[in-house]
Amino acid sequence: MTRAEDIKKHIEKEKQDGKYHKQIKIDENATGFSYEKLFQEYLNEIVTEVWVEDPYIRHVHQLYNFLRFCEMLVKGPCKVKTIHLLTSYDEGSGKIQQISSLEEIKQSLKNHGVTLNVSFSSSIHDREIRFNSGWMIKIGRGLDYFKKPQGRFSIGYCDFDLRPCHKTTVDVFHTKHTKKT
Repeated sequence: MTRAEDIKKHIEKEKQDGKYHKQIKIDENATGFSYEKLFQEYLNEIVTEVWVEDPYIRHVHQLYNFLRFCEMLVKGPCKVKTIHLLTSYDEGSGKIQQISSLEEIKQSLKNHGVTLNVSFSSSIHDREIRFNSGWMIKIGRGLDYFKKPQGRFSIGYCDFDLRPCHKTTVDVFHTKHTKKT
């Protein structure tokens, strides 16, 4: 019991010093990595603002991934009031659908008391998610680390814990100074 308490104190000190780092490796075809499982331990009642930087919130499945991430935030336990999304425009004919889908998500979030601020950058490359509590999560593939389901009526289509993943790495940091955009 003393060892567990010592580890907890060590982690807390690392967080305070801005040195905390945890790495999660998601193997090819691994399951059990829904957004809830990946992010839940970093979400608490302190979290009211979230920044998502992901250049690939463009295509329908990527927009649905972002929507599922937003749903997780709305369900709590955090009290998110503002979500900032920085992404890039769809370069093809999907730009109109991308903009209208993000606007629909924005209106839906507004009905739940959450403001969505969307901005676009042609130079964005890195992917990261930051919470105003100091947590920063970098996922190599951004929110798009799930494989395409085998069919619309296959296990894993709705429940992302059952959906196979692409291989990726998740890095979790804690910093006193979360970047405000």
